[in-house]
Order: sequence, then structure tokens, then C-alpha cells
Amino acid sequence: MIPNSIQSLFSNSAFKKLGSLPFVVGCLFITTLYVAVCNLAFPADSALHVSTYTVTLFGKYLCYALLALAVDLVWGYCGILSLGHGAFFALGGYAMGMYLMRQIGDRGVYGNPELPDFMVFLNWDSLPWYWAGSDSFIWMIVMVLAGPGLLAYIFGSMAFRSRVSGVYLSIMTQAVTYALMLAFFRNEMGFGGNNGLTDFKDILGFSLQSDTTRVVLFALTATFLALGFALCHFIVNSKMGRVVTAIRDSENRVRFIGYKPEHYKVWIFVVSAMLAGIAGALYVPQVGIINPGEFSPLNSIEMVVWVAIGGRGSLYGAIIGALVVSYAKTRFTAIMPEAWLYALGGLFVLVTLLLPKGIAGFVPAIADKFKANKSTKNTQSVSNKTTPEVK
Repeated sequence: MIPNSIQSLFSNSAFKKLGSLPFVVGCLFITTLYVAVCNLAFPADSALHVSTYTVTLFGKYLCYALLALAVDLVWGYCGILSLGHGAFFALGGYAMGMYLMRQIGDRGVYGNPELPDFMVFLNWDSLPWYWAGSDSFIWMIVMVLAGPGLLAYIFGSMAFRSRVSGVYLSIMTQAVTYALMLAFFRNEMGFGGNNGLTDFKDILGFSLQSDTTRVVLFALTATFLALGFALCHFIVNSKMGRVVTAIRDSENRVRFIGYKPEHYKVWIFVVSAMLAGIAGALYVPQVGIINPGEFSPLNSIEMVVWVAIGGRGSLYGAIIGALVVSYAKTRFTAIMPEAWLYALGGLFVLVTLLLPKGIAGFVPAIADKFKANKSTKNTQSVSNKTTPEVK
């Protein structure tokens, strides 16, 4: 039996009235505080200690959660099934990686204060023009937002104004991602080729190997996830968000009443791409590497699976899906790495068949069903009491 308090919290009407924003932000705050205290305040031999490896792993999961949030914003609320969000994630990661590579200075293998090691190895004489300013933290922040945002604007403007939609749009986004992956694999591009960018030393003068730095990066990731959730929550509940949702349900009707759906679709696509770029930038210093493999179309498909499993069209569901699938991937790849893809496919099929609204729709559905059964029983009880006994 589900307690009345839990019913009232998770029932659709109460949950929508309360809003998921305070709940999600509160959970992130409590988790961040717990992990930080247990890592820094308790010794390694304590049962309460949270290892630095675990902190980094949790930080990676939160980056994935922010990425899933970006995918859900365009797919769950605007109906744009993007199979190319891995490109925006990787571009944000490369912007951060370029900045971190410049911070190494003469501490690299070849001791060159200007050129990263891979450029020295390839006999480059000077930095490419697009690396200019990459040693500035402000430049990095601008590029993390401008790189994915500009790509999304150019692609979205051409695709949405041409009224490309459905599976054709999905194929186009995947094709762009695959083309970028092939381009970044080339050494001539100046991004480290197959090896990518790695061997980072510090960020803003703080060592990336320090436990304190790792905890701060984890806390920053949780903060940006909370801010991203708040932004998405504001967007989908605003007038623009309602128009975007209407476009998802019936684009032709929205166009008929005077709106221009392509403008709204480009706008929401750019915002989503920037969120994905931020996730990539937070991911790189915690993982310690960025390479062309992040552009892989399989990664973009996995992001869609996160959202589908968590619950498309519910922002907190996207976070749940990313966390659940990422944790399952960590466990399965350690126990039986060859079977991970089969497990992921099986999980996706089971959720699709048994939980069409994803994990996020499970508890409200159970609560509503219990409430309906209780109401039916009460009605029957009242009916039995008022019906006269026939002799």
C-alpha cells in the first residue's frame, strides 16, 4: 500500500502544481554536500569515505544528465529527434581541451611553451589560427557556447526553413556528426587526430589530480545541472514553451494560426546545443581526455535511449534515465563487457513495452491507479450502504 503522503507527492496533479524544480535542485544539493563532506572530511579507511574515483564517476554521470536534459528539450517538447547531439557535446569538450592543453606550457614531453606535444611531434611550426586565444579562460567559455550554438543555428536554419522533419532530419543530424568525426580523426585538423587531447595538468592554476579540485568540479557540474534544469523548466512552462509543445503536437495548425514554427525550432535547437556544449566542457577536465570517438553516432543514439528510458517529455525523467543507464553501463561493462549492448537493448525494449512513459511515469501511474481503485471501493461501499436489502 502506498502512503497518502507519497500519493499526494507523486500524483500527477500535485506534482505538476508543486513543480519538479525544488525537488530536483534539493536532491542535487544534498547529494553534492554528502559527496563533498565524505570525500574531504573522512579518511580513506573510514566506512563513510567516498573515494576520488567515485567523485569523478558521479561527476561524469551528472554531465551525461545535463546532456540528456538537452536532448529531452528538443525531442520531448519540440518533437525534434536529434541523433547528432554528440557533436555539440564533443565541440564543447574540444573547446575546454584546447584551453587545458595551452595550460600545460613547457611541462609537456617536448618542453615547448607554445605548442602542444602532438603539434611538436607532427613538426608544426606555429599554432593554427583557430587556436589563437585558446590560453584564455574567457575565450574558452565563449567557444563552449558559440561553437555548438553556431553549428546548431546554421544547421537548424537550413533544415527547418526547408521543412525537413521526421526521420530525414534525424539522418541529417547523424550525417553531420559522422562527418565531424571523420574530420577530427585527421591529424591535419590540428586537434590531436586519433589520440585527441589529453595529459592535462591543471585548470586556473589548480591541479586536476587534487582531491579538492575533483570535488569542486563535481560541485560545479551539479550546479550547472541545476541551472540547466531551471532554465529548461522555465522554457517549457513559458509562452514560448507552450508554442514549442504545440509545434510538436501539430506543426501545421501552429503555422495556420500565424506562428512561424521554424523560428521556434531553431531557437530551441540552439539552446539545447549550448547545454550539450556545457556538458562536454564539464566532462573533459573530470575524465581527462577528449577524442573524436565522442562524435560517434552510437553515442548520440545512446543519449536518445537515456531519454526514452527515463521518460520523454519530463525533464526529471531525462536525468533519471541518464543516471540509471550510465550506472548500468559501468556495472555491466565490468561484469560482462561483451553483453553490455545486448543488456542496453533489452532494457530499452522492456521499458518501451512495460513503461511507455519511461521510469518517470511509473510512480505517478501506480499512485493514480491506486487512487482510482480506492475511489472505486469507496463508491461501492457507499452504494452497498444506501441500497435497501431485498427480502
